[in-house]
Amino acid sequence: MSERGTQGRGVREVRRARYAVAAVFAVHGSVTGSFATRVPWIQDHAQLGAGQLGIALAFPAFGASLAMPLAGRISHRLGARTALRLLLSLWTLSLVLPSLAPNLPTLCLALFAFGAASGMSDVAMNALGVEIENRLGRSIMSGLHGMWSTGAVVGSAAGTLAAHLGSDARLHHALAAGALTLLGLVACTWVLDRRATEDAEPPPRFALPPRSALLIGAVGFCAVFAEGASLDWSAVYLRDRVGSSAGLAAACTTGFTLTMAVVRLAGDRAVDLYGAVRTVRVGGVLAALGGLLIVVASAPAVAIAGFALMGLGIAVVVPLCFAAAGHSGPNPGQAIAGVATITYTSGLIAPSAVGGLAQMTDLTVSFGLVTVLACGLAVFAGVLRAGDRAKVAPPSTVVPDPRT
Repeated sequence: MSERGTQGRGVREVRRARYAVAAVFAVHGSVTGSFATRVPWIQDHAQLGAGQLGIALAFPAFGASLAMPLAGRISHRLGARTALRLLLSLWTLSLVLPSLAPNLPTLCLALFAFGAASGMSDVAMNALGVEIENRLGRSIMSGLHGMWSTGAVVGSAAGTLAAHLGSDARLHHALAAGALTLLGLVACTWVLDRRATEDAEPPPRFALPPRSALLIGAVGFCAVFAEGASLDWSAVYLRDRVGSSAGLAAACTTGFTLTMAVVRLAGDRAVDLYGAVRTVRVGGVLAALGGLLIVVASAPAVAIAGFALMGLGIAVVVPLCFAAAGHSGPNPGQAIAGVATITYTSGLIAPSAVGGLAQMTDLTVSFGLVTVLACGLAVFAGVLRAGDRAKVAPPSTVVPDPRT
């Protein structure tokens, strides 16, 4: 085959892999959305109080944080495609576990396994996303995370319908797990199959993330803290702080989620035009402005506008953190796992930190803290410069953009 024909086949392979990984992200998000909508059913089934449920819901983050470092070793041994196929299947099938738990101890174990499967598949799919971004020579990570958000919205919609119809969550999750596992296996057929060379050293089972990943993870920590606080407390804030109706308060949370999804889907264009650092700095300013509106709001419209700006400002930060981690050193899997662990930790502590501070003071002070962290995005965005440098690739490795 001619060199031109070989190059054309490589171009098609990378583009096909991009769409396949996007589908994987959507499947991953759908599992999260499917689970979240049935938490009330799971709580009733296990006969848990609010405090016990709060304890149980911390276990997915524990499981993810402990299991994430294993993803690189599994990919090294099995190859990227086989590893993703295995880990994604574990994640989709683990959806059935929480609804089967009859009490608090079994639910904690189920959610620990649920989180471990989530974290390992998360690292594997983000590492492949970074590899494809390298080969394309342009940003795609924001769009991939937008597909995750889209999948979460679809999974949530299906779960809402199932809950409205009064279906048993065990049946709902069994059907969803089967369908999503099948979709995931089909999508994994076309992802890139990166394999380690024979003389390559396997990554350690557990290792501290490199210093570069810690700095990048700190930026991700600020964004995920703001996201978790907004998702879990926006409806309460509108109801209790500015006196909105329950329906309008719920609509604010839904609008925040949709804003995040839409901005992520469109975010790659901004990153290609302005770079990761400038995009995150502008996003930090917008998020901080949104936080100020939330803090000073005396009417629902002002608070809703504040949460919308918050979502707009933080939407692309986490995808860019993963991209920068993947470009920051010789072991992208370890760096991505480190950043993911930090962001999962932020998502774990944000809701309880906001609630605890509100208990001692009020929600206005809590969102004052969120606003300060949003300012950190603008101040420390420079640590994402590795993602900008990665956009400059040798001509032979860059796949032409079909839009040009």
